[in-house]
Amino acid sequence: MNKKRKQNLKEARSLQIWNVIYDIIEVVVSLIAGFTANSSALIGWGLDSTIEVISAGTLGWRLHGEIKGLDERLVAKRKMTTMYVIAISFALICLFISYDSITKLMSQETASWSTTGIVILIVSLWVNPILIYYKRMYGHKLDSPALLADAKDTFICLYQTVVVLIGLLLVKWLGWWWADPVAALLIVPYAAKEGWAAFIKARKIKDNEDIE
Repeated sequence: MNKKRKQNLKEARSLQIWNVIYDIIEVVVSLIAGFTANSSALIGWGLDSTIEVISAGTLGWRLHGEIKGLDERLVAKRKMTTMYVIAISFALICLFISYDSITKLMSQETASWSTTGIVILIVSLWVNPILIYYKRMYGHKLDSPALLADAKDTFICLYQTVVVLIGLLLVKWLGWWWADPVAALLIVPYAAKEGWAAFIKARKIKDNEDIE
């Protein structure tokens, strides 16, 4: 491995570490704010961010493995396990968000205003574009489909942030009580799609590597 690639790998790994640290803060703050305000959208967004933590952490681990020259078959086996965990996590998130949102739509529950929730959403609107930029940059430098895919996931997270923020503001400014659970439900199709994709990837890894 040449010196330049190794340096890029280390910098990309550091990026993923910072990504994990921020996502953990995002998860904790959004879930506390979501449960306090009874906001399906904030809770769903926070739960979805837990997948970002798993994804970023796994990618950082994979980059570390390349730096250390870890056995490729062992990397593949761990990647397969992680994909299964992500798939199951997404399935559970879809079930929870769907049940919570539909229940609130039927009972016409209104989410309370959450200044903390709004703040973390606005911060994410600034942080995510920065993460996307650097993930794409290192993805191209390292010719890494995984980093480029992770940048795409972060972009989708940015979209979700906008949707949830709009939902909360509509509840506050226009009194549209249904905007919060509807914003949460908009997360479900993405979560279902990504969960299925993770399951398919796990199966392909198993088939290609003949992992028992």
